[in-house]
Amino acid sequence: MLILAAIVAIFVYGMIAAMLGTILPELSERFQLTPSQNGTIAFAQALGLILASLAVGPLLDNEGKKAGLILGLALIALALYVLPRSPGYRAIIVLLFVLGVGGGIVVTGANALTSDVAEAHRATALNMVNLFFGMGGLFTPFVSANLLGRNWVRLCYTVASLTVVTLVIQAVTHMPPPTGAGRFIFSDAGPVLGRPLLFLLGFFLFLYVSCEVGVWNWLPRHLIAQGIPESRALNILSLGFALGLLVGRVAVLPVLVRLPAITVTLWASVAMAITTSLMLRTRNALAAAVLVFLAGISMAPVFPTTLAIVGDSFQRMSSTAIGIVITCGWIGLAVSSRIIGAIAGTDASRLKKALLVIPAFSVAMVAVNLAIRAELR
Repeated sequence: MLILAAIVAIFVYGMIAAMLGTILPELSERFQLTPSQNGTIAFAQALGLILASLAVGPLLDNEGKKAGLILGLALIALALYVLPRSPGYRAIIVLLFVLGVGGGIVVTGANALTSDVAEAHRATALNMVNLFFGMGGLFTPFVSANLLGRNWVRLCYTVASLTVVTLVIQAVTHMPPPTGAGRFIFSDAGPVLGRPLLFLLGFFLFLYVSCEVGVWNWLPRHLIAQGIPESRALNILSLGFALGLLVGRVAVLPVLVRLPAITVTLWASVAMAITTSLMLRTRNALAAAVLVFLAGISMAPVFPTTLAIVGDSFQRMSSTAIGIVITCGWIGLAVSSRIIGAIAGTDASRLKKALLVIPAFSVAMVAVNLAIRAELR
């Protein structure tokens, strides 16, 4: 039941991770939003993720995972039920911030729960649970394009209702209370959280999330600018990128039995640099779908395997350590969205150039991974 609770929570986070990229074309058309304003909306969501992930770690360590998961899911449902009634740009910013807060709490809580209950096989368990992030990411654009006729209002209500069901599952699941060894104690935080390894892992996730969320939020608009129809672009996001994340996390499970987590993340970083660079060069829909799928496979193991390294390295105050590393990831979301939006400006044709941030950050991940390897030794 604990793994099921983590799985459905991660599935919800996958749905909302793909939400902004899925509804952004309709929101932009309805409210006449520029790429720069799109970047500000994405930044508001990122800011919510950052603040929530940073603050929720001590709550999870001291009060338990259930309290955090219920709070996060309630905020997600609230934001999605209200968003269709939004009167304009400023209200959208506020609601995406609330959505980000809920998402940050849920993803930290679900991964911390998995890390605790699968201590002997963290990397494998975290990749297995995060398979359902890929399923959630596939669900949102696929349902929008093929079942809801790209009706973003109905999509918001659908995802909100599924979030409420997930909240009920968390409420009825018995979760173990926090242990004394795992509690957050401020006076002991320095030696536990002041290690350089923690911030190297945080910087690595900063770069990775910049890349992944750059694809979620901006890929459909990029593909549309290349002349690909909107419904086809959304299917490439769902059946290409999200499915690639899903397949990649299945494929990496036996690999993690034989190779260290740090080695898996190194080769994933190399593959990311290659596939994302090629993905941005093509105008052909079929080629784009294949390359986006391969990019998803490349990215698949990075997030959960990095969190497994954190869990293995920080036995004390583990939720707080995981929260700090995830927070660094959300800072990457905020920075990359602002950079991409600023480079593109008001001209959608410049979006392709702006998205070169993704392969550039992938190359930087390789260098940071080598530094982490040295610190682990």
